[in-house]
Amino acid sequence: MAMKIDQDLCTACGDCEPDCPTVSIVTKKGITKINADTCTECEGEYDTPKCVELCPIKGCIIKA
Repeated sequence: MAMKIDQDLCTACGDCEPDCPTVSIVTKKGITKINADTCTECEGEYDTPKCVELCPIKGCIIKA
């Protein structure tokens, strides 16, 4: 599976991007998205998805 960003909640702050171990998070033209083809939910890297931990908005990043 992969994580997904709720565009209604996301402010494109960029807090989730730098620590993504698979470099699956990209911001273009003020919209932040997670590439479902490369997102591993941080399996093997962290106990929980790092982007969810770093995001300041609760519920913004969810399982797709």
